[in-house]
Amino acid sequence: MKRMFFCLMAMMSVLSLSAQSSIYDFTVKDDAGKDVSLAEYKGKVLLIVNTATRCGFTPQYKELEALYEKYAKEGFEILDFPCNQFGEQAPGTIQEIRQFCTANFDIQFPQFDKIEVNGVNEHPLYTFLKAQKGFGGFDTKDQRGKFMDDMLRKRDADFDKKSDIKWNFTKFLVSRDGRVLKRYEPTDQMSDIEADILTVVEDMKK
Repeated sequence: MKRMFFCLMAMMSVLSLSAQSSIYDFTVKDDAGKDVSLAEYKGKVLLIVNTATRCGFTPQYKELEALYEKYAKEGFEILDFPCNQFGEQAPGTIQEIRQFCTANFDIQFPQFDKIEVNGVNEHPLYTFLKAQKGFGGFDTKDQRGKFMDDMLRKRDADFDKKSDIKWNFTKFLVSRDGRVLKRYEPTDQMSDIEADILTVVEDMKK
């Protein structure tokens, strides 16, 4: 009976996800707790990021802000979703997180309420994103990539076979028509991400 119940729940989740076939079908809460439809971002190139304020990758906020300032006028947006699931490295309220990010990195891009990106309480947006682009692995030739691979493999030998978000600062690039184009792990080079953003932004002008 229990197995049947979980199968039914899984089937309902798949059906619900298939009914939401576009990123614009999702609603999120901003840093003031107000509902925001992602349909408001139609026509924009998006980089969706789960972040944390006490992580080794937290300095990426500076690089993200630089990207935002460089390409915002070209129709580029960064959507920031703080998440406390990885080492509890995003503590505090969203207001405290916003204050920290403003004071330390002067971020100007939209920051939304804290969410979960994995597990039973994960936000449907992330269920969708992970279904569109699964985990592609860490570059183990890179020192940071090897460190992350070793750390996560000790916890779960099959971690790389699952699409779940592995750590803070995982990123998804979304086209102006809502297609999820690419997923980046926190160890991926920002220069490579910028090159992809530039390509998509330039496509907007054609």
